[in-house]
Amino acid sequence: MSALPKLLCLVGPTGSGKTAAALYLASVLERAGTPVTVINADSRQVYRDFPIITAQPSKEERAVCPHKLYGWLDSSEKMSAGQWASLAEAAIQETLAEGRLPMLVGGTGFYLRALLDGIAAIPAPDPEVSQRLTEECERLGAPAMHERLTQIDPVYAAKIHPNDSQRCVRAMEVWESTGHTFTWWHEQTPPPAPYDVLRIGIGLPLAELTPYLERRIQIMLDMGALDEARNALRICPDINAPAWTGIGCAETAAFLRGRIDLPECVDFWAHNTRAYAKRQWTWFRADKRILWHRPGEFADIEREVMTFLNGPA
Repeated sequence: MSALPKLLCLVGPTGSGKTAAALYLASVLERAGTPVTVINADSRQVYRDFPIITAQPSKEERAVCPHKLYGWLDSSEKMSAGQWASLAEAAIQETLAEGRLPMLVGGTGFYLRALLDGIAAIPAPDPEVSQRLTEECERLGAPAMHERLTQIDPVYAAKIHPNDSQRCVRAMEVWESTGHTFTWWHEQTPPPAPYDVLRIGIGLPLAELTPYLERRIQIMLDMGALDEARNALRICPDINAPAWTGIGCAETAAFLRGRIDLPECVDFWAHNTRAYAKRQWTWFRADKRILWHRPGEFADIEREVMTFLNGPA
């Protein structure tokens, strides 16, 4: 039986230096005879109209090695974890067929879980069903919706609080849209992906990371983030579109529409970035398979990768 294909995965909070580490590894591995392709695992970096605000690799950075799944999706289009996982799987197989090592880089933990650990492929609900159930929940209250769910899916209902309106509505809309309960769908979870995966984490506790995040926002502004957002508004003026919900996008849209001034825009952007980084840190630290490093610890990361690829020295 042949060994499983190897796969590198660089994860961590936003602004922690994942791109720099990925490019360092790509250069080192290229010289060692193992060419790398970087595959995006960030839910915001798929959008074409926001390369600066979502911190997509620059043209110069992409010249180091091939990059896939960056900056190709229209702002009006949604991207689910299941859709991304299918695209990433295709990109991985293409990369392996090219004789290159796939390296997933990003901070969207649910995307990576969908690909590497498997999640139930629940279809998108009928929008009309979602709207009706949301209105019913607002009118009747979450406990009433929870009681209804208990009759349909008692196993899942027992796992959530009766006042959790969002999860109650979601479970009900899955039932009405698909004819199957949440519990049934969760039992259909596919097996983990057939790869030998090395998970490297790049990060810092929030107190240490915060100055980097604030400086990063200023760099984005200096690079033309506001002009980028103006252009994106011309292309997609609907600020409720999926791409506009991203951190930095929503805040710059509010500024450009005259709802807040620039200092408020920057403050909100920084606050929301910190909150997101905290959530990412909590998510990834819970995964004990990840080997953690501080930003810039390239030599230590290189040793772990070489051991993973070639065995102990």
